[in-house]
Parts: sequence; C-alpha cells; structure tokens
Amino acid sequence: MIPHDDAEEARHAAVIDADLTGPRGDRSRVLLRPMTRHDQDEFVRLVRASADLHHPWMSLPATAEDFEAYLRRFDDPLSAQGLLVCVRDTGAIAGNININSIVRGRFQSASLGYAAFAPAAGQGYMFEGLGLALRYAFEQLRLHRLEAQIQPDNHASLRLVQRLGFRYEGYAPDLLFIDGAWRDHERWAITNTMAGIIPSAPHPTLPIRLSTSRSPRRT
Repeated sequence: MIPHDDAEEARHAAVIDADLTGPRGDRSRVLLRPMTRHDQDEFVRLVRASADLHHPWMSLPATAEDFEAYLRRFDDPLSAQGLLVCVRDTGAIAGNININSIVRGRFQSASLGYAAFAPAAGQGYMFEGLGLALRYAFEQLRLHRLEAQIQPDNHASLRLVQRLGFRYEGYAPDLLFIDGAWRDHERWAITNTMAGIIPSAPHPTLPIRLSTSRSPRRT
C-alpha cells in the first residue's frame, strides 16, 4: 500500500500535469491541485465571503468542522476527487471543482460540481479551470462522460457549460436537496469525443469487446 503522503504527492503531480495549457491551447492563468487539510482556513474564509454568490445554488462548508467532513468525501480518489482552481501567479484559490460519483466498467462516467469564489468571480478563471478539469478527467482519469446538474435559474453556470461544449440532456425535477428543499435541475453532459480529448488507451476497467465472428456454416 502506498503511504498516505506519497499517495497525496502522486495525485498532486497528476493534476499539475493537466494544467500545461488552457482549453483553447493557451497557457492557462490557473492551475488545478487537490484540496488538502492545509486549505481549510482559506477555503472557509472564501465560502463565507461568497455566501451571496452561492445562495441558493449550493452549500459549501463554512466552518472548520464542516470542512473536515467535506474533505473526507475525497478520501478515496477512485470514487471522488476534490480539486481547487488556483491563480497561477499568486496561488490564491479562485474556485473548486469536484469530480464526484466516479463509476467505471461500462459507464466510465462521473458527476461534476463546481463553484467560483467571490473575490475572483467574473474573471474567467472557472472557464479555464473547468477546461483543465475536462482534460484531467478525460486524459488522465480516462473517463468517457461528465455530467453537471444545474438549477434552471443559475444562468451563469448554464452559460459556462454551454461555452465548454456541454449538451442539454434533460430536466430532472426534485433532483438534489439544497438549502432545505428538493431542487429541480437541468442535466448537461459532455463526452471525451465531444470535447476532442481522447485518451491514448481506454481505462483498464472498460470491458473488452467480445468477438462476434462465427465459423462459416457448412452446407
């Protein structure tokens, strides 16, 4: 078994690998890295400063205790990963991106969650960060499909996924419990072929296609 610190370092290196260029081929102003316990104070402070921006679309940890519980969701990187979008020049956290509910086998899919933080919102950092997250998910995690669930009135989030090439796949009433109520969501998704980001080889858990050839019939 890989020691915890070594595993964390390996994950960090893998994510940094994905930040060489932005979604349009330019060097991105941001980079992605895994969220760690050392981010607690900055993350909680940013969540509190972004309360008006996030309400009622999402609920992020605003206390140290909640952050600790939130971070435990990503203890197993095979099922979920919590990433931070950081400004390259300063290292400041501009937003977060979660790759949730990773399912392998014939599905090779995951759910995408993300949020910008108020001090950096409106500067295009999340567009660049999500572009890098797509590369990471499709090239390195070798997923086939990512889905984002977005409340219909969250126009900024809808514009963001549309710019990145996601397609509308349907309307899901009462999909997620947010801010004390079950909320309707639109479902938007993108595949690696849609994004033009194809891994060099499929993930090893993808089932091998069985041959359907048959021996010639004798007459």
